[in-house]
Parts: sequence; C-alpha cells; structure tokens
Amino acid sequence: MVKHMDEYDLELDRALSEIKKQNAKKVCIQLPDGLKPKAKQIADYLNENTKAEIIIWLGTCFGACDIPNLGSISPDLLIQWGHSAWNS
Repeated sequence: MVKHMDEYDLELDRALSEIKKQNAKKVCIQLPDGLKPKAKQIADYLNENTKAEIIIWLGTCFGACDIPNLGSISPDLLIQWGHSAWNS
C-alpha cells in the first residue's frame, strides 16, 4: 500500500473520496519530482479503488500554480501533490 510512503502522508483516502465524489472516470495526477518514482504505484492504487482511468502527468511540476496543459487528454479531475498544504 502507498498510503504512507516513508515520511509522506499522501492523503490517498482524500484523493479516493474526491474521485468518487466527482464521479470522475478519467483522472490526471501530477506529482513533484521526488514522488514521480512512485507514480505507477499511486496510479494503480487509485485505479484499483475507484476503477477510474488514471493518467500520470510526468512533465515539469513547480507547485500548485503549475497546471499542466492537458490538451486532448480532457480529464474529469486533476489531482496535484505538493510539498505544502493548499487550502481550497
């Protein structure tokens, strides 16, 4: 399970809840460079628990303000992980 990797709490329960709440069928995840090696593990976990198609954005990520140009991917939901809390 990837819920807690090393010293990180990835809040995957929160991500799962949001995917289900939004009834998202296609979800793009954006990770900082330090978490990119775990991208497939995170995507698999989210997919197994929601059946949503999980797309991994492997482009640059300079924080929450760095929203990727997803073009024709058109996800229902974009989930970003960062180093600091972002209150929405």
